[in-house]
Amino acid sequence: MKVGIIGTGYVGLPTGVGLAELGNTVVCVDKIKEKIDDLKAGKLTIYEDGLAELFAKNTANGRLTFTTSMRKAIEGADLVLIAVGTPPHPVTHEADLKYIYAAATELAEYLTDYTVIATKSTVPVGTGDNIEQLITSKNKMARFDVISLPEFLREGFAVHDFFNPDRIVVGTNSEKAANLIKELYKPFEGKTNMLFVSRRSSETIKYASNAFLAMKIHYINEIANFCEKSGADVSEVAKGMGLDNRIGNRFLNAGIGFGGSCFPKDTMAMAFMGRMAGTPIELIEATIAGNNKRKEQMAERVLKAVKDIPNAKIAVWGLAFKDGTDDCRQSPAMDIIAELLAHKADIVAYDPKAMGTACQLLGDKIAYADDMYSAAKDADVLVILTEWKEFSGADLSGLAQLMRNKKILDFRNMLNPKEAIKFGFEYQCIGKTVE
Repeated sequence: MKVGIIGTGYVGLPTGVGLAELGNTVVCVDKIKEKIDDLKAGKLTIYEDGLAELFAKNTANGRLTFTTSMRKAIEGADLVLIAVGTPPHPVTHEADLKYIYAAATELAEYLTDYTVIATKSTVPVGTGDNIEQLITSKNKMARFDVISLPEFLREGFAVHDFFNPDRIVVGTNSEKAANLIKELYKPFEGKTNMLFVSRRSSETIKYASNAFLAMKIHYINEIANFCEKSGADVSEVAKGMGLDNRIGNRFLNAGIGFGGSCFPKDTMAMAFMGRMAGTPIELIEATIAGNNKRKEQMAERVLKAVKDIPNAKIAVWGLAFKDGTDDCRQSPAMDIIAELLAHKADIVAYDPKAMGTACQLLGDKIAYADDMYSAAKDADVLVILTEWKEFSGADLSGLAQLMRNKKILDFRNMLNPKEAIKFGFEYQCIGKTVE
């Protein structure tokens, strides 16, 4: 079938590549001409593991194309996916839907035959109703259904998750629309759960899921704080908890707090919706406040480590909000760096994939190194903020020779504490005492 995708970001682009690989004809549209020019030229605009090969294959065979013309993407499409951003409102922190409604307004003009309009973007409850009304008001002759088709792609693992979904949620009461989605995802038949629910339930599922995972992260970080005071080891505690299949072991890695393009904005949006409905969701409210405090606590630890060192140099490993992506939006690492810069810290940083995106945000406020060892040269403290696998294999012997003061704040529990101490490091990690 022909699929039009509005938006070529961390949702739209991997989804487009995946649907093309399944044999569909996919046209991705974006307002940003520079981005479309790059994609047409074969240059990926985001990093995702495994994306480059499939992108090259499906652009070469013509199943995946890019345009700035909404008409080219929409006319003749069986399915249109809206995958634009829903950033938090700067004042209320509710989801800002201006890009969603702008897309719906423009696409309405080009609807000809029956088309299914699916919101891939994370949107508040009732947004589908509003899109439906808006399209009808703009094109009274249009034949269409609006459905909710939330994405559950993890940044850094989007390609894997597209082809190995743990569930596909579809919000619609239209049998015709449901049949089209069944056909779209027929390659996954018998391999995953496909859940058909009402549109409003589908819109809620995405928010409720992300908020729950964010709460799980915040919870284990609070347990980590307790472990540091009580003498327990949060890694052992998390392992014991995770063996209970009612809890599971995912999202129980203690660290510096959650971040990225989803959890911060989605928890704030869910909290806002709860307040507007007259049913405040206090667990989510506490999670948001606690996560903000978590990043402040981490910055305080760094400042404490260098307070007696004149002109201290701080080496940072990791800028992206997690491994596997170059995305620095709402990255806890960036928030911690911002707090350190407010105290006039001298920082040199390295990240395997996110140097470019970090530089766009920080400019020359920090220095950038070509590799992790260059970042650590002559540093007084090394702070690990993103859990890139290569950091766990660091040569501690060589690192000890490079650094001016041998201090490591391992906020992702990447290194072996005993090995660090053996090579003379003053070593701190998360959720355990080190002797």
